[in-house]
Formats: sequence, structure tokens, C-alpha cells
Amino acid sequence: MSTPAVLFSQMRPPVERTAEFHSWYDTDHVPARMVLPGFASARRFESVEEPGNFLAVYELADLSALATDEYKVVKTAPSALTREMLSVVEGFTRFTCEQVSDDGEPTTGAFLSAVAFPVPEADAAEFDRWYGEEHVPMLLEAPDWLRVRRYRVRDGEGGPWTHLALHELASLEVMDSPERARARSGPLREPLAGRDWFGRSGRWLYREISHVEAARS
Repeated sequence: MSTPAVLFSQMRPPVERTAEFHSWYDTDHVPARMVLPGFASARRFESVEEPGNFLAVYELADLSALATDEYKVVKTAPSALTREMLSVVEGFTRFTCEQVSDDGEPTTGAFLSAVAFPVPEADAAEFDRWYGEEHVPMLLEAPDWLRVRRYRVRDGEGGPWTHLALHELASLEVMDSPERARARSGPLREPLAGRDWFGRSGRWLYREISHVEAARS
């Protein structure tokens, strides 16, 4: 049985080339991937807190989508525009992640909270228990906290992350909800919060700017 996966990539284009960056993504980068086997959708986001920083999330049937001959051609022989744009962006990250859980409604939100942790393997089981049994259920008590998908990072560049969570939000206000405040405490969290790696998490809040589903015959 295949396991859903994502390709998660962040970058920041030069301000004066932002319009060109969007045109490249929408007319070149995304279309070239939406026709490939195993690519299900592409969503693009802009940072709420740092406008001009962008995220792309490609949803995959499983990680084998990145091992097909068709993808290898796209990856190793990119268009001239792709080579040019990737040479000028800053803050580039690229992570391939395999899903470990999917809780909440099977939907997407207008906003995305992405959270990444560098979890030592010795702490992974304890971390998974906290996030899955305590943290996520408490978050989902908030009406606008729609869905939480959790991933293990299998490969990547641009950060030390081993675990990634994508939180689908219907509003920004839910980030200040009492449900989220309660979810940021609890008996399973307390021993983890005191560990050095816990405070080095990556946290980004985005608004969705495009969503493309793959066309399948």
C-alpha cells in the first residue's frame, strides 16, 4: 500500500523579479509537474509574517513519484527559465516527506501553519506520542483548525528537520484561540519542551495563493 507524501520547498525571489517568479511558477514549474505520474496537486503560499517568502507543496501519491523516468527528466534537464530562477532565489529549501498521520477533515484551508522539528531518533517515539495523542486532538477542538497532517522527512536540504506538520486553518484568528493556547501545554509536552532541540523548531504561517489539481484521464 502506498503512503502519501509531499515535496515541500521554500524560497524568496529578488523583490524586483517577484512578478517573473510567479509567472515562472504558474506557467512553467507547476505545469511541468502536474502531468507527471504520482503528482496529485500543487499548492503555493506566501508568508503572512514575511511577505515575499514563498512555499510550494506538491502532494504525491507516494515517494516513488520522485523516482520515475519522467520526473528525472524534469529534474535533471530543467527549462532555461527554471535554471535562471533557481540561480537567483534565496532561502531555498527542499524536503521530501512521507505521511505518518492525517487528522481532521479531508479539506484544505485558506491558511497553512507549517511546523518542523529536528527530533533526535532517541526521542522520536515520545515526540510522536505527544503530537499525535495530545497536541493534535487539542488543536482540532478549535472550529477553524481544520486538519493536521504529519510527516517524517526522508530527504532534504535547507534545515535540520526530521518531522514536519502541516496545519490547515480556516482563519488566522484561530492561532490566538484558547484551544491553541491549551494545546501548547500538557503532561506529554512538558518533558519535551525542556530539551535543547525542541526550541529550535521551524514555524511558518502562510496564506494560500494558488491550488492546482493534476488532470487525470
